[in-house]
Amino acid sequence: MNVSAPQHHPNFDEGWDDPAIAARRKKTALQVMLAVITALFFLFTIAFLIRAQYPDYESLAAPWQPLANPWLLWVNSGILLLASLSFHWAVVSARSENINATRDGLYLAGFFTVMFLISQLWLWQQLIALGYYVNSNPANSFFYLFTGLHGLHLLAGLFLWLKTLREARGGLPLSLLQSSVALCATYWHFLFVVWLLLFSLIVGDQATFRAIAAFCGF
Repeated sequence: MNVSAPQHHPNFDEGWDDPAIAARRKKTALQVMLAVITALFFLFTIAFLIRAQYPDYESLAAPWQPLANPWLLWVNSGILLLASLSFHWAVVSARSENINATRDGLYLAGFFTVMFLISQLWLWQQLIALGYYVNSNPANSFFYLFTGLHGLHLLAGLFLWLKTLREARGGLPLSLLQSSVALCATYWHFLFVVWLLLFSLIVGDQATFRAIAAFCGF
């Protein structure tokens, strides 16, 4: 008895390898990931607003606290903005079929992202040296939680950035590279917006949190 080998539908095989379909799959995967990240930070934000109502909460940005003048957080925000702008430059360059500018944009985006992470770690070290440990105050706990979780997502993004950079250096056609660069840029823009929201929570005062909680009904 002859057993024939399984047949693969030609249209399915061609569609699976089609760059446009592959790009749509990657875009869908990114959208799902961003939705999950949004839900995660939203839940932590709700927990933060509820916890900030208790009397033992003491904002790190209070006049007598180390972040009363959060200049380093402003510097870090500027660094992350430069990373986001660098990705935007890479996207525009890829669409203009300028491979050299695309690579330069990717290099700068990675550089500024690493600088942001290093600066965040330095801020952690400064706070720990002053005795502001994770369990010292609820505000401390949420500060390390928010900044640490945000930093981990940036680290994960660096793996995507490295893959895209290797594709750019490996001579991948710009028609195929554009999608990867655009997805990286979207991810970085998203994390920059998340950082701005976290920044506002870190430096906010208890009266503001109470007003937000009252407006939201909890």
